[in-house]
Amino acid sequence: MNSIRTGNTGLLPFPVIAAASNGDINAINTVLKHYEGYIAALSTRQLYDESGNPHLCVDPELRRRLETKLITKILTFRVA
Repeated sequence: MNSIRTGNTGLLPFPVIAAASNGDINAINTVLKHYEGYIAALSTRQLYDESGNPHLCVDPELRRRLETKLITKILTFRVA
């Protein structure tokens, strides 16, 4: 399933979505890979070091929670 490309549209192909909603692990990983950047952007936090300087970094706990939520929604999604 990883060999299926998303094409130039930037959208996931329908067979990948259908396979992911049926629980195919490779398809789910393809969906997670597709949204990897968006999830990283959502889980980016501004932290401060001991000198008070701000740093942007990805909160791994928040990233994992978002990935888990996406997997949950994929598995409950019904393709018509």
